[in-house]
Amino acid sequence: MKRILLLMLLLAAMVPAYAEEEETPAKTEQQRLQEAGDLYFDYKQDEALEAYIELSKDTGNRQAFLNAAYIAMEQNEPKQAVDIITAAYKLYPQDREVLEMAAEAYLADGQYRSAEKFLSLLPEDPKRAGFYHINLARAQMGLGEKKLAKYNLKMAARAGTHPALANYLLGLIYEEDKDYKKAAEVFKKASVYDHQFIEAKKHYAAMLEKLGNYNESYRQYRMIYSSEKSSKDINNALARLKPRISKMEKEPEDKKEETPSSGKEIFMHTFVKPLVPPENVKTREIKVGIGMRQNGRPSSRSTVHFIPSHNFKITDPQTGKLIAKGKAKESWVAVLKDGKTYLLTPSNERIPFKKSVLITPSSTTPGEGHTIIVKNVISGAGMTWASIGDKEYRGKLQITYNSSRNTLIPINIVNIEEYLEGVIASEMPTKFPMNALRAQAVLARTYALKHLGKHKYYGYDVCDTQNCQVYGGVRGESERGNAAVESTMGEILRYKNKPIESVFSANCGGITQSAKEAGWYETPYLNPVSDYKDFDFDQLQPYHFKELLQYPHDAYSRYGKHVSLSAFRWARVVEEDDLSQIIKRQKKDIGRITAIIPQRRGRSGYVSRLVVKGTKGSVTLNKENVIRNNLSLGMLRSSYFIVEPNYRDRELKYFVFYGGGWGHGVGFDQTGAAGRAEAGQDYKEILKHYFPQAEFYSPAKDKKKK
Repeated sequence: MKRILLLMLLLAAMVPAYAEEEETPAKTEQQRLQEAGDLYFDYKQDEALEAYIELSKDTGNRQAFLNAAYIAMEQNEPKQAVDIITAAYKLYPQDREVLEMAAEAYLADGQYRSAEKFLSLLPEDPKRAGFYHINLARAQMGLGEKKLAKYNLKMAARAGTHPALANYLLGLIYEEDKDYKKAAEVFKKASVYDHQFIEAKKHYAAMLEKLGNYNESYRQYRMIYSSEKSSKDINNALARLKPRISKMEKEPEDKKEETPSSGKEIFMHTFVKPLVPPENVKTREIKVGIGMRQNGRPSSRSTVHFIPSHNFKITDPQTGKLIAKGKAKESWVAVLKDGKTYLLTPSNERIPFKKSVLITPSSTTPGEGHTIIVKNVISGAGMTWASIGDKEYRGKLQITYNSSRNTLIPINIVNIEEYLEGVIASEMPTKFPMNALRAQAVLARTYALKHLGKHKYYGYDVCDTQNCQVYGGVRGESERGNAAVESTMGEILRYKNKPIESVFSANCGGITQSAKEAGWYETPYLNPVSDYKDFDFDQLQPYHFKELLQYPHDAYSRYGKHVSLSAFRWARVVEEDDLSQIIKRQKKDIGRITAIIPQRRGRSGYVSRLVVKGTKGSVTLNKENVIRNNLSLGMLRSSYFIVEPNYRDRELKYFVFYGGGWGHGVGFDQTGAAGRAEAGQDYKEILKHYFPQAEFYSPAKDKKKK
């Protein structure tokens, strides 16, 4: 009796639970699809893969199949991808995306005949012809059908989709056939289509050497060396070729590597009009460190040679005490010798000074500005492309002695608006539409105000390098750039009444990424925004990255005037041998590379964590700049890519990267801004798109409020 009573109580307790479970509505396919996607973007790829597989089995959902196959390939499980997509093919035998995914899964698994079969089932599409021919050629190369592969790669190059990749693969076939002349021609085309494609340049140099063109081969290897100084192959090639090149080619190389090349010498001052801000624009001076190193710190100088355009006075900037006076176009030199500093006049008189001097020219002619020529300013100090040349600046020149670094530091003190005129042309092509230039001017001004005092330890606010903003002075100005500055005078972007972090990249590839995904700090106004015209970012699923990166989509950042389209979409082939050497040199010896596996990919598609596996171990690469610098010769344009392995006789030969964008992809997209301006968007509208949470501040509006 007790047992019966206990059983009844147990059943009674269970009834509400069953009733409650029955009342909960089942999740829809779309909800399950969304949840699986969220798992992927929360960096839980294994759980996402399982969820997509379950959904595909339960409902036959087409997108679930595609996502599952995509993730399996990304995780270096091509056999699993083949199984998944084969099941999808049975349900969707005529679906284009299923057929394409099947072909690539079989390619990744080295099953070339099956890949060729699925490619043959695809319907003709002129917009997708280029990539179709590339994949068909890859399958035929794996099968040893070189003649057909050559034909398809030529067709792919003509189609215009990834022409650099098509020509590179064609070059590999010619090289294998020992047809070095044709190989050189197509490798050169690949490097011209994309000047960042260093692997193509390396093969081009090798073919030139085979053809006996030692001078040009040496020159190409020298260009590669500027990006890859530590490469054993490049150094060996240079050592091998140097004795064989002509004297004319040898002479520049006899210089020490540390000696920068000579730049332009300035003999005459430029006539400039002073920029006078209107009454409603509050402006200020900014101190710019001149000839700084790439990290923004001072380079070593024992002299500063300057020539003002007008009569000038030299004062102590601390006390205002007059030290000396000079006449227009006189040549003076500040000298540091044996720990002592002095000014050397044109008559060789020595005028000692202690910590710093301030040179202030003045013009007595209305509407006529003054400038100061500074001789032998280094650009790109510490870089392989460093050069020394004369620069010309508006405003005043302060020369400071820094005892801790035992160097003289030239500092240009200039009105912030005139400073911007020397920045715009260095940061954006001046042939871009005017509203793009205006947007850049607002951002440059915002940056300057946000970072005042960034290098105050050395006595200046900002430097003249990419560590801050590239500043070229008067000779770096342009008519259109100056117009952009003047037409946006005083305007900035703010967040909570403070200037924003106005970061930008050359090209976002279609979608910007958040500051957090880039490995920076989380910033409310630096979140992803889309530049696509024909893709709904809100409906994004992981497999869409394959579609977006391998085929051309209409986007504002696809703007191709005055800028290479390879910044929007690019492809790189990185050979296993090169990659293993790079990883060994930069990280550790992990043997032959077996896989590249992204572990963290944000919703914008940028990879922020990645594992490189080898026969002796693995290496984890964190952050987009580390990833870009360790996966290819030189560096990848961005970390927005997908990567596919390519085998020959079951042995991994190289990886094909399909990528988008140039730079970190956070914030403002310069090329996208040009595309939007071309479409008729105003610069304020453009800025609002990239920084939707920021407030646009204009002195004109401020005046109206008052």
